[in-house]
Amino acid sequence: MDIREKFLNYFQSKGHELIASSPLVPDDPTLMFTNAGMVQFKNIFTGEAPIPATPRATSSQLCVRAGGKHNDLDNVGYTARHHTLFEMLGNFSFADYFKKEAIAYAWEFVTGADYLNLPVEKLWVTVHDSDDEAFEMWTEHIAADRIMRFGDKDNFWQMGDTGPCGPCSEIFYDQGAEHFNTPEDVMGGDGDRFLEIWNLVFMQYERNEAGELKPLPKPSIDTGMGLERTVAIKEGVFNNYHSSLFMPYLDKIGELVGTPYNYEAANSASYRVIADHLRSCSFLLAQGVNFDKEGRGYVLRRIMRRAIRHGYLLGLREPFMYKLVDTFVTVMGKQYDYLPSKAEAIKTSMKMEEERFFDTIDAGIKLFNEELEQTTDTFNGEVAFKLYDTFGFPLDLTEDMLREKKIGLDIDAFNTKMEAQKAQSKANWKGTGDAATTGDFKALKEQFDTNTFVGYETTAATAKVLALLDSEFRQVDTVNGNGWVLLDQTPFYAESGGQVGDSGTINGTIQVLDTKKFLDMNLSEIEGKLSVGDTVEAAVDNSRAEVEKHHSATHLLHAGLRAVLGEHIAQAGSLNDDKRLRFDFSHPRPLSADEIAKVEAWVNDKISRNIGANTQIMSVDAAKNAGAMALFGEKYGDEVRVVSFGEESVELCGGTHVGNTASIGLFMITKESGVSAGVRRIEAVCGNAAVEMVKALREELSEIKTELKNQNAMIGIAKLKEQIKTLKGELQAALNSTKKELTAQEINGTTVIVDEIEVGDIKELIDEAKNRYPSIAIMLFQKKGDKVLLACGSKESPIKAGNWIKEIAPVLGGGGGGRPDFAQAGGKDASKIGEAKEKALAYLQANL
Repeated sequence: MDIREKFLNYFQSKGHELIASSPLVPDDPTLMFTNAGMVQFKNIFTGEAPIPATPRATSSQLCVRAGGKHNDLDNVGYTARHHTLFEMLGNFSFADYFKKEAIAYAWEFVTGADYLNLPVEKLWVTVHDSDDEAFEMWTEHIAADRIMRFGDKDNFWQMGDTGPCGPCSEIFYDQGAEHFNTPEDVMGGDGDRFLEIWNLVFMQYERNEAGELKPLPKPSIDTGMGLERTVAIKEGVFNNYHSSLFMPYLDKIGELVGTPYNYEAANSASYRVIADHLRSCSFLLAQGVNFDKEGRGYVLRRIMRRAIRHGYLLGLREPFMYKLVDTFVTVMGKQYDYLPSKAEAIKTSMKMEEERFFDTIDAGIKLFNEELEQTTDTFNGEVAFKLYDTFGFPLDLTEDMLREKKIGLDIDAFNTKMEAQKAQSKANWKGTGDAATTGDFKALKEQFDTNTFVGYETTAATAKVLALLDSEFRQVDTVNGNGWVLLDQTPFYAESGGQVGDSGTINGTIQVLDTKKFLDMNLSEIEGKLSVGDTVEAAVDNSRAEVEKHHSATHLLHAGLRAVLGEHIAQAGSLNDDKRLRFDFSHPRPLSADEIAKVEAWVNDKISRNIGANTQIMSVDAAKNAGAMALFGEKYGDEVRVVSFGEESVELCGGTHVGNTASIGLFMITKESGVSAGVRRIEAVCGNAAVEMVKALREELSEIKTELKNQNAMIGIAKLKEQIKTLKGELQAALNSTKKELTAQEINGTTVIVDEIEVGDIKELIDEAKNRYPSIAIMLFQKKGDKVLLACGSKESPIKAGNWIKEIAPVLGGGGGGRPDFAQAGGKDASKIGEAKEKALAYLQANL
């Protein structure tokens, strides 16, 4: 039985609109990840968004709980039901049906022969101890002695300290006293016998700031059923991981490890951790989250590295997670049809992260174990910080390892080191230069709502000054100097979607420096004198034309990258101004010179084809059906603006563009670089900026020809290289003729050389000596002006070069280090070479 499909079809038959799973990265600054089915409907429940035309909905929502307030990471793999990623089946009523229908729907689906068909004698129900109404409604379906009342802790739900809230009712499944019989295996206990499968939230109150509950005039319904646990019940297993949703992963992991999964084995939790983390990492990567040092990307890294460490515990010593992705796509790809096309990108990103961590995991675990040997109760927080900072061990991974040993952590010491690092970073931070986001904006919004942008049609307009703000964003009647103006209609584009805000003039003399959006109002920063009520002439300057060229070129670049590299390319950020463009995109590795050339040629080809721009306003569905590219997870209104250049580029975009690709002119990629793991950046120029760059390159080439004294630069460079080669040979011959014979002696069977040389390659001389003697320790000094270069080597001797040089370099006022076989350092005081030589010999005599 496909329970997901059954559930969604059932509620569609009851008039519910099927809503796709919203992105795991929510449009909600208070949440790290989407963690419940109701998240995408939150604004409807709070009244911030209108009730949709179909006031009931159903969904199977992907949820992640691995960061912030809702964090199940520590329990994953060690319990039967905790997961970092799970699917929440839900039905929702927005001021439509209420308790009676919600209870009836739930009961029919749970017990109906065509649905879950669970035996009634296995079911129990809970209600809030004050909810007599729900109790009576449930008695129509189940015996009263199988309905239990609990208090706020178990059966009252609220979104926050204030706002919509209400009692809830839960359906439990009895897994049997013959399987679970601890004192906690009772209704309301913490045991596993009674398993909650469905929670019905009756959103009937509004809690005000005084904590008082006021009845909502139009109550709503929010329900959630965990898919994973429901599948486990239907398949007759007592652990979610033993269901068909997880066993394919456990079997595949067994293949990679060489030992099949066995629940009774001491290491079985590691199999389950890997299986769970594969799912969350794969979905997050597929939806555009990338491994990073902070934020969501760091949570992804924590999950991934926890899985890698459990693979390490199973004996795996090379990347393995990426080898499980095909199994993941087989299991989940039918429901989430974007997964097959993302599979290769997921694998590549995973493998790179695995290689990165496997490079340091051995050394990190060695440090951990060494410290553990000296630990009785509490692990050193400074060592935990070193594991984090140097070896890439997230704090919760170290805590996980300590938990297994039943040892605590000195978290205060860790936090002290972390705060010191943050303070240093903050001291180095110069600020973004962004304008303040606090001010009298709310008052403006309430008074004027939004002003009208006319900049798509024109770059000049007659307008009225509705309001003025000073430089501190306080509302004033007159500005004489720096401030901000709200015009009733404005041709100035406000910075958004990667396009910079417009500049220009008002009445020809007042400078417009920038334009930004505050609460959907376009405000322009001005330098000059204006008063509220003035009628003015607003004009955008010529820089807009160059900005448009770069913005349109960005669209072509996006399409070109997909054409050359593949359809896994997804936009991750952009910037378009009058001098350049910057485009960030998902791609696992640097572009080759050939790939860059192909992308550049693709874009220039489309520019030369003179393709006209076409802008249409249409519904989101119509736009997607037309092939328009949208940013994953971006929220769009009922109608969207679609900008297309023929069939080559079709995107949802609110920015301004050229009327024809030919207007863009020459397009040149100037740089390709990495932003973070799995995200690349291309910088480019076009239009006037490209013309200026070509002029600069031509002038530079002319200077090179002059310096080379050759009108063919490449021939001139070849001749110069040949001259350098000849001179190097002559210099080496001269050095060899004056090469000093190094003074060698023997200490306890080891040849030792401590000497000063005037000329020659110090490393080469050490290598020659190591090749000449079977066992040697050698240190050489060489003056470089007032400073000193010293290097040492060791071969088949007890001396470790890195340790030796650390003892000697300070004598010269310097420092350095290296490997056991070779090390080098610099010194600031050449007058101490004699003293340093004596100490170097003394070190050898003491250690040989």
